[in-house]
Amino acid sequence: MSYQKRTALALASALAGTVVLMAAPAAHATVVDVDYKCKTPIGDKSAVSPIDIKSVKSGGGYRLTMSFQKGVSSSPVELGKGAMSPSAVIEVGGADSGQVQVSGAPNSAAIPANTPIKISDLSGTYTPKKSGKVDFTAGVLTIKALGTTTTCTPANKPGPSLQLDVTAAGGGGQSAPVDDGGGQLPKTGPLDSAVALGTLGGTVLLTGAAGVLWLTRRGQGAVGR
Repeated sequence: MSYQKRTALALASALAGTVVLMAAPAAHATVVDVDYKCKTPIGDKSAVSPIDIKSVKSGGGYRLTMSFQKGVSSSPVELGKGAMSPSAVIEVGGADSGQVQVSGAPNSAAIPANTPIKISDLSGTYTPKKSGKVDFTAGVLTIKALGTTTTCTPANKPGPSLQLDVTAAGGGGQSAPVDDGGGQLPKTGPLDSAVALGTLGGTVLLTGAAGVLWLTRRGQGAVGR
């Protein structure tokens, strides 16, 4: 049997089984309880809030949103609408490192005195500097209200609320193809090209007779040269 026919049959068998190469999950999110110890103008306070961090791809980076499921700290006086402004840092670990600054809108309604302060969603942008699995963990929370500043620090060394598989611009942290010394990258045969097409795509579905026809014609062209 000719080389091109064997190649076409191999690809046709794969197509008959509808081969799908599945990529690993790109993100993993977990709600984590964070024990905040707060330094306030009237003394120390503490509160535990479950923290959720979500991400949305945005250009070359990710838009991160940090959500608080319970209120933290409190004020001895009522905070009128718009009187409180929250911000925080998200600690970056794993394949990358650093911090992401996130902030949110002022309170949309008055907060009664001695009531846990509900923090609005805090958002910011993360741009990968290195490629790989990156962890995002709740960091220091800052609350500004009525000319005062309250700083809340996680005391229980919380685990990551989010893990992302990211790729830095230019593929930072990953090795580049190696030149074979002749100024060209190593060449592969038709079947090798089909395998490379599947693996590099992450999640690839090859369907229809068009793939067989393309590969067969490529094999015939190689024989004719």
